[in-house]
Amino acid sequence: MIETSRIARRCEKAVMTAYQELKYVGNDDVAAFNACTTLYRIHHPEASLNEARRLVSEWIDHHVVSRKAGSTQGCDCP
Repeated sequence: MIETSRIARRCEKAVMTAYQELKYVGNDDVAAFNACTTLYRIHHPEASLNEARRLVSEWIDHHVVSRKAGSTQGCDCP
């Protein structure tokens, strides 16, 4: 599991925490991804579905797949 306490953006932290917890309880990648895309859009209703999918996939790739600790591209929220 990644350390979400190091993630600065609230929406990114919420998305990554949700993704990890969904995977932990047995959801497959697609179900967890779709739920996290919806969660992102709740935080950012102005975001298009494509934008949400792109950001969530970049965050999952960064934090889970590549296990990088640095900052990511994304929204401007704190």
